[in-house]
Amino acid sequence: MSKFELKLPQMGESVAEATLTSWLKEVGDTIEMDEAVFEIATDKVDSEVPSEVEGVLVEKRFNVDDVIKVGEVVAVIETESGDEPVSEPDATVEPEEEDVPEAVSAEIEEQVSRAKETAAAVTPPVQSGAERFYSPLVKNIAREESISQEELDAIAGTGLEGRVTKNDILAYVESRKNGGRRKVEAREETPKTEPAPQKSPTRAPEVAHKVTTAQASGADEVIPMTRMGKLIAQHMTESVATSAHVQSFIEVDVTDVVKWRNRVKDSFEQREGEKLTFTPIFMEAVAKALKKYPMVNISVDGDTVIKKKNINIGMAAALPDGNLIVPVIKNADQLNLVGMAKVVNDLANRARNNALKPDEIKDGTYTVTNVGTFGSVFGTPIINQPQVGILALGAIRKMPSVIETEEGDFIGIRSKMFLSHSYDHRVVNGALGGMFIKAVAEYLENWDMDREI
Repeated sequence: MSKFELKLPQMGESVAEATLTSWLKEVGDTIEMDEAVFEIATDKVDSEVPSEVEGVLVEKRFNVDDVIKVGEVVAVIETESGDEPVSEPDATVEPEEEDVPEAVSAEIEEQVSRAKETAAAVTPPVQSGAERFYSPLVKNIAREESISQEELDAIAGTGLEGRVTKNDILAYVESRKNGGRRKVEAREETPKTEPAPQKSPTRAPEVAHKVTTAQASGADEVIPMTRMGKLIAQHMTESVATSAHVQSFIEVDVTDVVKWRNRVKDSFEQREGEKLTFTPIFMEAVAKALKKYPMVNISVDGDTVIKKKNINIGMAAALPDGNLIVPVIKNADQLNLVGMAKVVNDLANRARNNALKPDEIKDGTYTVTNVGTFGSVFGTPIINQPQVGILALGAIRKMPSVIETEEGDFIGIRSKMFLSHSYDHRVVNGALGGMFIKAVAEYLENWDMDREI
């Protein structure tokens, strides 16, 4: 008999942890290979984690609502045979007796004593209160850096409704390391009178943002945000605080694309058993533009830029509960239009049924969102970190347009749409952002009406 450690898998480039939402198996239950053992949730996806082996569940190392880091052991499964041993935290190996010098022995005893004192003085874990919510990430940082509840409550948050963001708590940690525990403004407290500080020539004073709190009257309905809703809200506000968002817009004549699709969609569905929507056509255009302008297919890591080798396009999809999820089309530039249509339909269907796997929502390098589905003409989408760009597809509308011919100009009815490109101005300048969206537009406007599929 051997034991297998079931660990939390990697779920995305920017996902370092997940919340355990439920156990699907109890200790003593028999588990089949690929059978789901527990459910987890992140700001990107809710997912079941399956077992990689057959056996019996013998240990659960986390409880529901615990925050688990990627790679941590969540459960232990006893198998009939196997080569992967489990790390037994309680197992002890009796060492052979040997003579230890008294000086060394005294030093070891002193180290043990200091360790016990440190363990006794561990800062109790911080908790969210009625007036302030702390994300799992902020709580983990506070625990690792031994930040007390009082200290955390005193940090002036710059997030939504005054919440403490990752950047807020990391700045506080850095200031503690550089010069002791900094003085932070206690929220809604009367400030003490102190001598006026000397003006610094190199750094502007920090100003806490005062956030107006909404008040509910007796007739209002108070609806708590869902766990995923809160995580998405945090992810969006952190993206706005991280990236210098700027937008470029372009109007595209897609008349030839509309005519071509209308002509081939029925035969395509009969032959392939799949519907041919506009989405795979747009995804193909974006993949070609990313191939032409690879410096849009990047991410930022501190003071460095990571140029991605693969073109993995995220496809934002609305869920029935109103939330959003972004499955990823891996190596999109290597798919033909038939393959792109099959992948798009498969990911969209499983996204609506909450059946995506963690591997299918990670490693995206660029994102496309179709705001035209809801009738919007254009939008200004927020970048999906750590990417540097996102494209919004507006609704296709029939519009009067000037048509230039050799015989002169005349007015005609054309099918047109807007493309809205949000990009990170820290690393993508206006010229590159504009050339990229123009390349997408030119590909669509020069569509081959005789193309075979």
